[in-house]
Amino acid sequence: MSVILASTSPRRRELLALLGIAFEIVPPAAEEIPFPGLAPREQAKQFALDKALSIARRHPDDLVLGSDTVIEIDGTLVGKPRDPDDAGTMLRRLRGRSHHVHTAIALIHETAYVTVVRVETALVRMTPFTDQELQRYLMTGESLGKAGAYSIQGEAARFIEAIEGDYPTIVGLPLRQTADLLEQRGVALPTPVDEIYRLKPYANWKAFA
Repeated sequence: MSVILASTSPRRRELLALLGIAFEIVPPAAEEIPFPGLAPREQAKQFALDKALSIARRHPDDLVLGSDTVIEIDGTLVGKPRDPDDAGTMLRRLRGRSHHVHTAIALIHETAYVTVVRVETALVRMTPFTDQELQRYLMTGESLGKAGAYSIQGEAARFIEAIEGDYPTIVGLPLRQTADLLEQRGVALPTPVDEIYRLKPYANWKAFA
């Protein structure tokens, strides 16, 4: 039985690798089209489940892990920007305010009839950064492909005043939840998750301890 990460995200790959387990990466065949009327937290769960299902059907004997991250502000979902202009619009909406980051994980083992979905939520408070600072950030290209148009582990860390909750959740994979699900299915973790959280071996993690 193999562990498969249904993701194209390098951040999720890097975070899962911190657990010290062997795993494969298979890009999911699922479109991230929001379902009308679904709350952002529930939407994250559905996206994660759809990603995992798209791979589990082809790998029924393996453990398939899917994950998705969405931003919520004013009760509405903020997804990934279409282009730099859209990224700027998103970040102007977030600046100087708090928003929630929901990251869901879905673990499926079809042969064992196992389907588990969990979601972790963290709060992020952003500084009132200037338009000049925003333009400099947009020029890095870092905002593209990121929920909410920013990367806490990258240059956007300077825009974040404080967080409440799990740092890896904001990056894109709640490690404690993931470790717990894998261990429940018999996956031995060479690196204890508590040790990872003590060392915080990921970009900018220690800055938000």
